[in-house]
Amino acid sequence: MNNEDEFYDAVTGLDSDESCEGTSEASFKDAVVYGGAQKNNGAVPQNGIKKHRSSLPAPMFSRNDFSVWSILKKCIGLELSKITMPIVFNEPLSFLQRISEYMEHTYLIQKACSQSDTIERMQTVAAFAVSAVASQWDRTGKPFNPLLGETYELTRDDQGFRLISEQVSHHPPISAFHTESLTGDFVFHGSIYPKLKFWGKSVEAEPKGTITLELYKHKEAYTWTNPFCCVHNIILGKLWIEQYGTVEIVNHSTGEKCVLNFKPCGMFGKELHRVEGYIQDKSKKKRCVIYGKWTECMWSVDPQVYEAHRKLEKKGTADTKKQKQEEPEAVNEDADEMPEVQETVAVIPGSTLLWRISSRPPHSAEVHTHCYVNVQRPEGTDTSTHDFK
Repeated sequence: MNNEDEFYDAVTGLDSDESCEGTSEASFKDAVVYGGAQKNNGAVPQNGIKKHRSSLPAPMFSRNDFSVWSILKKCIGLELSKITMPIVFNEPLSFLQRISEYMEHTYLIQKACSQSDTIERMQTVAAFAVSAVASQWDRTGKPFNPLLGETYELTRDDQGFRLISEQVSHHPPISAFHTESLTGDFVFHGSIYPKLKFWGKSVEAEPKGTITLELYKHKEAYTWTNPFCCVHNIILGKLWIEQYGTVEIVNHSTGEKCVLNFKPCGMFGKELHRVEGYIQDKSKKKRCVIYGKWTECMWSVDPQVYEAHRKLEKKGTADTKKQKQEEPEAVNEDADEMPEVQETVAVIPGSTLLWRISSRPPHSAEVHTHCYVNVQRPEGTDTSTHDFK
């Protein structure tokens, strides 16, 4: 298998480039889904396929015997996108297939369509925006770079959507996608254009562009961008991922905005995976606070309750520091060790659960830690040239 992929991570930003979206959407309308089956409000495809597989057919390759440094040291001074990586560092998916994992928690979009209150809808859309990057947790394998013009189609009648993604540019690599509800309730679309920075021991993916979610019933359009993603220990040590940066979700119909802060892990890892933010109305008044972890769950609470809880928390932290002085940890110059994952999200009394991550398939760690979207394909329809049987 020829591996001429650029070395870029799967977590990227989205660019609503008109030329990209036009190509993808046109292809979507002409696409043949499941051997000619037509859209029928979520009905089972005409070819009779009903069963979905529940696990991947082969275990993940061991990467312990391969060293990225043995490759990178020969490429010092070269452009990062020109470096050819061994196939063992890829997972058995094309990037176009990986995009479909944004739809892992489609029920959140359907829930937003049914809600009458605009703030509640914004909370649900914010939860979906966080859930869309949740599958990146512990996913250190690189998907295959699609060929120019390559497409990937996915219809999930059980979840009520169909998706098509297409590689619309090779240099720079741009992947466009278009998803629509089988019942005509929503459209979710954008294009993915990663911009990488190599920092020696880590690779940072800078998000570029915009994701768009349209809710037809409410005549609303929401836009946002993904957070930054950093893959640590590219050269030495165990690979691990963190996401950080500010994500702004805007409801262009009402003027409401949600600002989410994906926090970097910090020196002692206390902020690892944490997300915190708020929703404001068009007059910039805070209506609620959102908090949680992008790997676990998101909650919503009244701003006054949140501030009162924070004051008590800060007082408790100050008292603890007086009783015990922490010694600085030794610095490891060889690898950026992943901080120990802290306790689960401490739920503030009076909070409302917005989203909780779906469980992964059994033995997920041994098969590339895929989520169910890419595991549960209809049996007998797996035709990707990148996937294994």
